[in-house]
Amino acid sequence: MEFDTTYIGMFMQVIVALVLGALVGLERLLAGKQAGMRTFGLVAVGACLFVMIGEAVAVQYHGVMNFDPLRVAASIVTGIGFIGAGLIIFQHELKGLTTAAALWVASAIGVAVGFELYMLATFVTFLTLFVCVGLWFLERWLARLFRGKSDA
Repeated sequence: MEFDTTYIGMFMQVIVALVLGALVGLERLLAGKQAGMRTFGLVAVGACLFVMIGEAVAVQYHGVMNFDPLRVAASIVTGIGFIGAGLIIFQHELKGLTTAAALWVASAIGVAVGFELYMLATFVTFLTLFVCVGLWFLERWLARLFRGKSDA
């Protein structure tokens, strides 16, 4: 098999998906959660790869068969839903909801990179980090604020 230079662009897409997913996973790791950089990075890479495969098949079989790469993206959403449900269900209390939601977003980031929407993927990565970190501090502050007023 001969090396095609178009693979370089594909490799870069996968690397971008890995970096962005791992960034979200870093926040979860620092928050002391089970799913960290490796989990989030792999989910983003996997989602990106599924989209890239879908696009390649659509181009390769154009006119031969009807194929919609967006169906691949829809299947990714379903699959990640099962992983997220597992994170939540196998706890005996409601835990893991934020990690499951962030994992779901990491898969969407991978899909965006797969479709070469780099700016959108990067923006959503930082927005997700803001939600996981910035809103965590806001929630804690509001909880202290309202608990303090109800105790008085």
